[in-house]
Amino acid sequence: MNHLANSTSPYLLQHANNPVNWYPWGTAALQKAKDENKLILVSIGYSACHWCHVMEHESFEDEQVAAVMNEYFVCIKVDREERPDVDQVYMSAIQLMSGRGGWPLNCICLPDQRPIYGGTYFRKNDWTSLLFNLADFYKQKPEEAEEYAARLTEGIQQYESVAFVKEQPAYTKADLELIITNWKKYFDKVEGGMGSSPKFPMPNNWQCLMRYAHLTGDDEIIETVKLTLKKMAFGGIYDHVGGGFSRYAVDDHWHVPHFEKMLYDNAQLISLYAEAYTWNPDALYPKIADEIIHFTLNELTSPEYGFYSALDADSEGKEGKFYIFTKDEIDEILGADADIFCIYFNITAGGNWAEEHSNVFFRNETDEALAAKLGLTVEELITKITSAKQKMLEARSHRIRPGLDNKILASWNGLMLKGLCEAYRAFNKPEYLDTALKNAEFILDNLLNDADRLSRVYKKGEKNSVAFLDDYANIIDAFIALYEVTFDEQWLTCSKKLADQAIKHYYDTEKGIFHYTSADDEELIARKSEIMDGVIPSSNSTMARNLKKLGLLFDNDQYQEISAQLLRNIVPHLARYGSSYSNWIMLLMEEIFGLFEVAVTGDDFERIRQEIENNYIPNKIILGGNKGSLPLLQDKFGVVTQIFICKDKTCGLPASNTADALKQMQAV
Repeated sequence: MNHLANSTSPYLLQHANNPVNWYPWGTAALQKAKDENKLILVSIGYSACHWCHVMEHESFEDEQVAAVMNEYFVCIKVDREERPDVDQVYMSAIQLMSGRGGWPLNCICLPDQRPIYGGTYFRKNDWTSLLFNLADFYKQKPEEAEEYAARLTEGIQQYESVAFVKEQPAYTKADLELIITNWKKYFDKVEGGMGSSPKFPMPNNWQCLMRYAHLTGDDEIIETVKLTLKKMAFGGIYDHVGGGFSRYAVDDHWHVPHFEKMLYDNAQLISLYAEAYTWNPDALYPKIADEIIHFTLNELTSPEYGFYSALDADSEGKEGKFYIFTKDEIDEILGADADIFCIYFNITAGGNWAEEHSNVFFRNETDEALAAKLGLTVEELITKITSAKQKMLEARSHRIRPGLDNKILASWNGLMLKGLCEAYRAFNKPEYLDTALKNAEFILDNLLNDADRLSRVYKKGEKNSVAFLDDYANIIDAFIALYEVTFDEQWLTCSKKLADQAIKHYYDTEKGIFHYTSADDEELIARKSEIMDGVIPSSNSTMARNLKKLGLLFDNDQYQEISAQLLRNIVPHLARYGSSYSNWIMLLMEEIFGLFEVAVTGDDFERIRQEIENNYIPNKIILGGNKGSLPLLQDKFGVVTQIFICKDKTCGLPASNTADALKQMQAV
């Protein structure tokens, strides 16, 4: 065994029996490289990564390849989900060198950690040749290696940096229109989503566009958002038997997924479909949200109500094997019910996934359209399909399951906690709130120490304060959401304490930006800032939105000033590629259209809160209860339940019912 046997990361443990003499990232490996003047080989991946498994099998399990790696390099394995800071640095290097990135990420570095070469997946022979060439290059031309490393490291330090903008510009609707007009060029108006293949759900993108469409009445975007939500939910990217979305589709029509299921995708998709239902009450949306929640509870929830990270794409060494079925298998499982199931999910004898001669379940038609074709009522069709799906789920449960990545990460638990809050907000199901509260208590008990510092990774009995900005950003965001559905101020108090820690340890006043790593963290070759929104919104954009809300809730000028500074720095970049700045654009929308503060006070606050939430008002925060210490609630408690609509530090006259409160917001 190598040096990974005592790791807590499932990904590192997968490599513990490789003949490669792997080390985890840490002092022992880095010092060994310096002492022996050896190049460092940093190999980064994650447990659900299909091509990481392929490269391990082809190269890292091969004795001859391992001998080359061990002879010339100090080999370090990194779980990108545990050490996203290391991943960011070397991903920047790969993108600068090749213009692209991905995982597995393999980077060759000088003994002082500065990279000189890298790439993603390499075939076995290419990998071995590359290693020999690089080892020889470093031995024969160390000065050239040093010179290249210096230039590349400088590039990494500058990569994705933004300038400090001192003057506050006036934001206008014309600014938004320019951003969105450029963004529209990438819409797929036939299959939904952006561009061609591969297709990622990108929930934050569609939340942003949904809000823009609502606030501006843009019919083109309204239809594109509806199309995308339907196509994703109907596609093979969605697990129609067990619930939950895969990470992406390899084609342009959401048919064949890359089968790994990530907590962060599914958490955000709960939020998206929940919010979409309030915007456009399509019966598909609560169904999808509920099935994702049940998938998460069944597959990704610990006994203590922490949420695990992912399910692998592979089982029995084959991608997707757990999820796909031949028609013969379906006929055997369902008997007389097979025909209607096969029509519903487009099953063919030869397989709708030709590459595997098997079937990925997907839908083409609504229940109403298909029921009419088959001469059934909608209720009859749904009953038959529901029964058949249950039988398929039971049959599938006897297969060898994909591997579980049982890491519990603060950041991703924050995303899931918020998803549960948004589902409760939209659908008012008490079980969603109950699960949210159990997860929130888990976070308080296990991921937050006495100094109000977070731990990124849950380790039973240990709270270490090693966390990154996204951990703070997403937990703060979730606790704000939990407050808005409970009016329990402990969650806002926790949010405020965490925000103060984030400002103290991560914020750079001179640059007007948050660093991804804490000032007291291990020093890498670059201290990066996460700015562009990807599959997960960036930690800086989430902090900017958090501080905007907390600034209003606590009447805290510092929070609002930092939020405004962050947005000022980013606005010049937004029109270039809106998809990469969707969370920032939502903050810009709140600046342009304003953010309502809706205060509900009195004994009947919960009924009124629910009534208000039945209306789609994306640019609001809601607060209240029958008691409270927040500045906006002072002097607003009386003998009757009242609703106060406030905006720009001005409150209207109290309304006694939801209809009158809504009229006030419509009049502004």
